[in-house]
Amino acid sequence: MATKITPRKSKQPIKKETTSFMSKLIRFLFKILLWFIGLSLFFVVFFKFVPVPFTPLMVIRAIENKTAGKEVFFSHDWEPIENISMNLQKAVIASEDGTFLKHNGFDFVAMQKAYKSNERGRRIKGGSTISQQTAKNVFLWQGRSYLRKGLEAYFTLLIEIIWGKERIMEVYLNSIEMGNGVYGAQAATEHWYRKDASSLTLIQAAGIAAILPNPRKYSATSSSTYINRRKAKIVRVMRQVGKIEYPK
Repeated sequence: MATKITPRKSKQPIKKETTSFMSKLIRFLFKILLWFIGLSLFFVVFFKFVPVPFTPLMVIRAIENKTAGKEVFFSHDWEPIENISMNLQKAVIASEDGTFLKHNGFDFVAMQKAYKSNERGRRIKGGSTISQQTAKNVFLWQGRSYLRKGLEAYFTLLIEIIWGKERIMEVYLNSIEMGNGVYGAQAATEHWYRKDASSLTLIQAAGIAAILPNPRKYSATSSSTYINRRKAKIVRVMRQVGKIEYPK
């Protein structure tokens, strides 16, 4: 009696299907990457010339207040950098980023110090430069994930190359949170001192800079002992900053 031999089925179609799927996935991811790079470049170039109308943080704060049943208060007035007191520019450099005019977006010494401080269990410090904070405020969400930090580094490089230091400072001072529902130098100066951002004194500028680590908790006027100490320290450093000359 003859034995019937059944031919073995080839696995080649499965391999072809797998290869085809991976190829399509790679092409799809590559297209997403190209779209992301294109859009990010577009918006960075766009905001080099156009005032930033709002930031992701402004939207998040509004949603938080609405969800909590609180009043949704929003104050944001854009002012060109020439209308913002040089005292405030010096104050944020003194308090937030002493090497702002020298670095290329990152202060690796400050980042290393922050890492060591956090490793010892002290209060968490970020070591972020003004450039990094601006990139985060304008283009990204809040958080500490590796994805966000990676995107922050990417946008920091872009704005350093495309915007330059003066534009970075201008956007920073017009977009940063400086009180509960208060964003930017002009709104903050009106809120805290009832005056224009162009007329801030040394002490008043230091007062605003002193609350930046947590502007919804601290007050620039009638301040706590902790904030008064920060003001005094910022004023001392401001006197050492000297004349600010932005690279062209």
